[in-house]
Amino acid sequence: MYFSKIIATGACVPDMIVTNDDLAKIVDTNDEWISSRSGIKRRHFSKGENTSDIATGVAKELIQKAGIDPLDIDLIIVASVSADYTTPSTACLVQGNIGAVNAVAFDVGAACSGFIFGLSIADKYIKSGVYKNAIVIGAEVLSKYLDFEDRGTCVLFGDGAAGVFVERTEERTGLLAEEMGSDGAKGMALTGGHSPAGNAFNDVTRQAKRELYMDGRAIFDFATRTVPKSVKSLMEKAGVTVDDLDFVLPHQANSRIVEIISRKLKIPMDKFYMNMDEYGNTSSASIPIALNEMVEKGIIKEGSVGVLTGFGAGLTWGSMLIKF
Repeated sequence: MYFSKIIATGACVPDMIVTNDDLAKIVDTNDEWISSRSGIKRRHFSKGENTSDIATGVAKELIQKAGIDPLDIDLIIVASVSADYTTPSTACLVQGNIGAVNAVAFDVGAACSGFIFGLSIADKYIKSGVYKNAIVIGAEVLSKYLDFEDRGTCVLFGDGAAGVFVERTEERTGLLAEEMGSDGAKGMALTGGHSPAGNAFNDVTRQAKRELYMDGRAIFDFATRTVPKSVKSLMEKAGVTVDDLDFVLPHQANSRIVEIISRKLKIPMDKFYMNMDEYGNTSSASIPIALNEMVEKGIIKEGSVGVLTGFGAGLTWGSMLIKF
């Protein structure tokens, strides 16, 4: 039986940092209001880099760290809801930029759960024997979708990209178990990039709404109910206990959500990693950005076992047990 082992992690975020005080100059808010409700202090915004640019930066870093030839890459998956174009896919743009001419490339649109979904797909290709390796990236430039008159939403999100290079192994390591789900009936709680179906023969009066809209209370309730159930189900399925876990890496949306998840699961907060104070909510990029930080800081070492858990628009959620 094959398993998918993470060989390398990488990240690429825009240089421009926007603090809560910076946002207070253009929207009715302040640092205390934002940080006390979300844990966010600053975020990175694009200075013109688009999603494919920062995703390409991640891919190049992964190639360098893993010591691989782009010609040997089998699969490229980019999770994003802020692609440069409707088509071509961001993954195809990345493939072209790095010269990975032998790779299959496509995007996954599952918002804040996107990296988990993309990693799950790559895992299935590898476990089935179809491919030997894959690059999986979460990349977002959400600032281009923000309504800077909506203080409840524009202060929460940031831009960035990160990802992993995974490779086939016969060792029981890497992605060991998963639990995922979707609830489209509640999908309108978080929307963006709406495009009405108008054409030359169908005059649609409803206007397009490009900007992100979020029912914050609905998403908060969804996350604090669904994530604990997802993680508990995952642990039961995998036959692991809290004592077996070295870390829990949640989607970086809101520190209060993480605190509630910790309490419901009876997993100590010191096992949860958080960096939303620096990056804000980067949707599909949030888990891999934090994962890369944990590896670079030495928090994750060879043999570390932990849970990745994502949740967000769709509505979608996904949890994964992983061993390094």
